[in-house]
Amino acid sequence: MAVENATGEKSVAPEATFVPGRRGVVSLGLMGGSFAKAFAAAGAEVFAWNRTRSTLELAMIETVTGELDESTVPTCELIVLAGYPASTVEWLERYAHLVSPGAIVIDAVGVKRAICERCEKICEGLPFTFVGCHPMAGTQFSGFARARATMFRGAPMVVVPPRMGDLARADVLERLKELLAPCEFGSFTLATAEEHDRIIAFTSQLAHVVSNAYVKSPTAREHRGFSAGSYRDLTRVARLNAPMWTELFLDNADFLSEEIGTIIASLQAYKDAIDARDAERLQALLAEGDRIKREVEGR
Repeated sequence: MAVENATGEKSVAPEATFVPGRRGVVSLGLMGGSFAKAFAAAGAEVFAWNRTRSTLELAMIETVTGELDESTVPTCELIVLAGYPASTVEWLERYAHLVSPGAIVIDAVGVKRAICERCEKICEGLPFTFVGCHPMAGTQFSGFARARATMFRGAPMVVVPPRMGDLARADVLERLKELLAPCEFGSFTLATAEEHDRIIAFTSQLAHVVSNAYVKSPTAREHRGFSAGSYRDLTRVARLNAPMWTELFLDNADFLSEEIGTIIASLQAYKDAIDARDAERLQALLAEGDRIKREVEGR
């Protein structure tokens, strides 16, 4: 079988060892567990690796076919790396040499520059394809117990296309969509790693920072009986996995810091208008935000 490398040159690929359609999942937290449950619900064989053995054993009762180890890594056509950023890189460093020729390995980490740079370097010269991915779904909860097969239904999947010839890349992306079909993603958006990180700093990371900071007001302890949808919506993601989000924030520190600076400036403008009892300025600020929201949403 002839394959194209990054420059479009063709070479003979080594024989694949994977079982068609067999999936592997690394880390059975909320995201990895949801991938595993979606694959299993579709009747696919799923092999998994998890740092905590008890979670893996629980998953093997009704979701996971077996353990993802030295003997089963080479048999998987698709492997999903769903751990924290550092653990994702560590697992790939340890097992990349075992991945089958022609297989696809993706990650599900919420930053792409740091992950793609490290993982692509690990995979350089190896006969499988690494594709940076970020499923835009989740909840404020964590752990396999909270995972569900429908987690990704209708959700966007951001994909950083691999650096290779156009035909080979198109083939890999089409195969990837087929292998991820049980997850029922609503769309696949192609982006560079930098574009992903710049936008995600606003759409996801800033929201977590603001929500987490918002509940630090002493008044938060007195909200019961006084709060409804506004409080609930703004504080939903204040509850988070601190070790994981710390890694994500620091891996995207430049873009996230810029977004935090922007919102600080905006909040200061509101505060200045309120402190000055400047109704005209305050109304203008509020109307501007309302207008931008309507434009962004197309209504």
